[in-house]
Formats: sequence, C-alpha cells, structure tokens
Amino acid sequence: MDVKRNGSRPSAKGPVDYFTGAVRQDPLIQAPEPAHVRATSVTFEPGARTAWHTHPLGQTLIVTYGCGWVQSQGGPIEEIRPGDVVWISPGEKHWHGATPTTAMTHIAIQEMLDGKAVDWMEKVSDEQYDERHRA
Repeated sequence: MDVKRNGSRPSAKGPVDYFTGAVRQDPLIQAPEPAHVRATSVTFEPGARTAWHTHPLGQTLIVTYGCGWVQSQGGPIEEIRPGDVVWISPGEKHWHGATPTTAMTHIAIQEMLDGKAVDWMEKVSDEQYDERHRA
C-alpha cells in the first residue's frame, strides 16, 4: 500500500503547448507497472481549455467544481457541471475546459497504451471556442 498525503506532490501548470489560458494540474493516480491508470485533477480558470486531443484507450472526466464545456469534433459544445461524468471513446478527437466566465475542475482518468495516454493536436481556436455564443 502506498498512501499519498494531500499536499505531498506539487501542482503543475498546464503546458502552453497543450492548453490555452491558466490551467493547474494536480496528480492523483500514477499507478506503477503493471497497472496503466493515470488520474489528474485539472482546474481551468475562466476561458482556459485543452487543445484538441485523443486518448488511445479513452478517457473519463468527473466534474467536481464550476461549469465547463466539452466537445467532440463535429459535435456540439456540451455544458458540464459538478457530478457530471463524461466518457470519451478511444481515438475520439475532443477538447474540454472552463466556460468564458466560470472556472471548472474535473478529474481526468485515462489508461496508458504502450506508455502513452494522450495524443495532442492543434489548439482550439478562439472561433471554435466561441461558437457556442453564435449558435
């Protein structure tokens, strides 16, 4: 058994190559081999979001605070709130983040495949992010 005490692992800023705006990542689960699960608490300040990306084995998001958005390529922007659970299928191109006015925190859970849990792509443009206001 390995107990990770609250505050024993440092927070990290979301890398600018993969995020737009202020994002904080707090590690939750980084299970040792042979396990493959990873989980992170991610906080997005208003307007912050991920770049487009996929996960080889899918991803589960559990919203714990605030109000956010998630979108699969070609689909509508969906609002997500605390208690909502989002399943993103393997290979599904998507993004997620806060709304323009409200921060959002979610727990992101994914598994590694051949040492990789995510494939990052291009950033979500301001026009793509703002499309909900034009609808």
